[in-house]
Amino acid sequence: MDFAVPSELDEVRASFLAFIDREVRPVEERFRAELQEDRWTEEMRDAASALRRKSAEIGYYGAHLPEEVGGWGLSTLGYTLLVEAGAQTGLRFTTAVLGPPNPEAPTRLLLQASPELQKKYLLPLVKAEKTMCFALTEPDAGSDAQAIRTRATRDGDHFVLNGTKHFITNGAYADFAIVFAVTDPEKKAQGGITAFLVDKGTPGFTVGKHQRTMAGETSQVELVFDDCRVPATNIVGEEGFGFYAAMKFLNTGRAYIGALCLGIAEYCVRIATEYAKDRKTFGKPIGKYQAVQWMLADSAVEIEAARWMTYRLAWLCDQGEEPMRESSMVKLYNTEMVNRVADRAVQIFGGMGYLAEGPVERIFRFVRMLRIVEGTSEIQRLVIARTMGL
Repeated sequence: MDFAVPSELDEVRASFLAFIDREVRPVEERFRAELQEDRWTEEMRDAASALRRKSAEIGYYGAHLPEEVGGWGLSTLGYTLLVEAGAQTGLRFTTAVLGPPNPEAPTRLLLQASPELQKKYLLPLVKAEKTMCFALTEPDAGSDAQAIRTRATRDGDHFVLNGTKHFITNGAYADFAIVFAVTDPEKKAQGGITAFLVDKGTPGFTVGKHQRTMAGETSQVELVFDDCRVPATNIVGEEGFGFYAAMKFLNTGRAYIGALCLGIAEYCVRIATEYAKDRKTFGKPIGKYQAVQWMLADSAVEIEAARWMTYRLAWLCDQGEEPMRESSMVKLYNTEMVNRVADRAVQIFGGMGYLAEGPVERIFRFVRMLRIVEGTSEIQRLVIARTMGL
């Protein structure tokens, strides 16, 4: 059993970190004041787009995709290492230079599309010429995703979509959406939910209200479909099996989310440890007090456990396995873990940790979302229990 990261993946990770230092860090510094105020301007969005294009030119942005569509064919483990490395930096603009788990980036789901659709939608995504959004969640269908009510009714060589999606990240800015709609109410997820590609500006497709979250400006919106006509040729994969196609890539997606949590937690521990060495109370650094030491020690242990769970999940995906149990374990453990670590970081920083302009307050708010999105912690426990025969 070899726990060493392959040297070729280490080299890719090192080159990616060099790219971040060279291209991303200066942009982060330029907008430091805006980031401290937790506001995103159009100038910042343009800067993020420029970074995305630079990343795409080198190949990092779509590295998880096959070479035939412009990717590198990088393994799940390799891409997991990149996601972790980006999150370790603590730089917010790093989210612009990698694909998953960023929902506006190229997704493997589009590999199920026809060659014509791949040329029109996937290739521009890989080149960072376009962005997308993933429109599944609805007001009455969150964890129970197969309960979606958006309908797609056949009308000749088109489908007519009616319904509302919400909590759709990048929905207001995306060039197109992957929209999941019911085509057969009797079958539901077992052959009755279809994925459609819907272009921005299509008649009947509008952006509803913006949904600001406790994490600040995270670009969630409602999408409304009112007699929206979509060509039948714009189906991703087979009619009726869009939900099934999306679930095929769930395990690799969980590895990437696990890596995001891992990197954020490592960043929190690093800056909290540095602060504990410098901040003095009663004549000595707070890191000399057992209470602070234990918080950091517990965090280090949990991070190490999360690391190997995440790497093993990525490795299992690369072996062609379908590790649903392991992916649920990683999603559950890592998202809960990073919340605990962020909470301890706030406590160690004390009053500075509670300040909005401080180094960890925004992280504390952001990571709370991770226990909800992409399957809540409660759903993960349910899945794990079912694999135990319960």
